[in-house]
Amino acid sequence: MAKDLTLGILLDFYGGLLTEKQAISLDFYYNQDLSLAEIADEMNISRQGAMAFIKQGEKHLRTYEDKLGLAERFEEINQAIGKMRMIVSEMPDNDESKELLDLINSVSANL
Repeated sequence: MAKDLTLGILLDFYGGLLTEKQAISLDFYYNQDLSLAEIADEMNISRQGAMAFIKQGEKHLRTYEDKLGLAERFEEINQAIGKMRMIVSEMPDNDESKELLDLINSVSANL
């Protein structure tokens, strides 16, 4: 089973909407890089059970992203912030540009 690492990002956004076992198994698989055998051992279930929780969780995460699009929007906002930083860095160094950069950094820190 090949890992789609974007699912780790989706887990950050939507993990709270999954069942506890789905969230735990996905965390083990994507964030802690455990094998199916290790997940099964940690959760006291079979390898097939671990795979089933992972597959169900992945399906739900993709559905949530398809409907809500939070991860995609987050990435778009981060790219826009990066462009703003680049534009400000090319501006003459003055109080206004420093204030604008501070504002950009403040918004970025609160995402």
